[in-house]
Amino acid sequence: MKLWVIAVCLLAACGSAHAQTNAWQPAAGYTQTPIWPGTPPDSKPMPGPEDTWTNQKDLIGGKTVSGVKNVSQPTMTVYAPKGENTGAAVVVFPGGGFEILAMDLEGTDVCDWLTAKGVTCVLLKYRVPSIPYEWQCDCRPHNLQLSMPSLQDAQRTIRLVRSRAAEWHIDPHKVGVLGFSAGGFLVAEVSTNFKRQTYKPVDAADKESSRPDFALAIYPGHVATDRDTLNPNLPFSHASPPTFLLQAEDDHVDGVHQTQVYYAALKNADVPVEMHLYPHGGHAFGLRPTENPITHWPALAETWMGSIGMIPVAAP
Repeated sequence: MKLWVIAVCLLAACGSAHAQTNAWQPAAGYTQTPIWPGTPPDSKPMPGPEDTWTNQKDLIGGKTVSGVKNVSQPTMTVYAPKGENTGAAVVVFPGGGFEILAMDLEGTDVCDWLTAKGVTCVLLKYRVPSIPYEWQCDCRPHNLQLSMPSLQDAQRTIRLVRSRAAEWHIDPHKVGVLGFSAGGFLVAEVSTNFKRQTYKPVDAADKESSRPDFALAIYPGHVATDRDTLNPNLPFSHASPPTFLLQAEDDHVDGVHQTQVYYAALKNADVPVEMHLYPHGGHAFGLRPTENPITHWPALAETWMGSIGMIPVAAP
């Protein structure tokens, strides 16, 4: 899979990007919380300190794109619903090729949308670089491996959300996940590997299930092999959650076959799935408005979440 960052020129190495030597912070009024009580499991060296950056040249939807790299201390930031609380919660996995995280385009923008619909949004800043990206050689030699340690962070966060359900006024049976690109692969991983113990339990929260109740994967990657067969590390079964899939046919970063293989795997496992393919849209558009019809996908996702009972069905 080609680098997601090449498609949108988001890395600090791009001439228009302005790197900062500080950790990513949410907007005022929100607090990010470490997801591990101590050192995260299987911690590995990073190529440098955590850095945030903003690309001010290659705008998406008329806005800049900001992100973070070298995340060694994963955190979650909880955004409470605005207005009536539906009881549903969604853990959001930004994309970035397991090298960086697009924290606004595929993170805070998403939380603005979800919270406006009465859904608690939990934004995960998971560890990157992470397999299948290998920063020591600036390559992806393990394209079909599980995304350790990012998968550990994702599973841990889902469990934490369920463990805090009463405190956050969440229905523990309405905890979903939503991810973009590499984050879409994380969605597939947590939807299929919830019985796999990827780390030693650290506290009572790890007694909770890491299986999401519903899943949304937007232009996912790493799901399919080069021969359009399913990644062998994704054991889809009838226990996998209902899933919403979306991608553009002119996505030249991950390729539309990623979603097509994802869809076929769910159908073969007799899992409810809704897929939307559009001829135009490219890659890494998030929720930003564009001239392409695919830009209206959030309305489709809302209808789908209502149809599976996660949020109230919107009045006609």
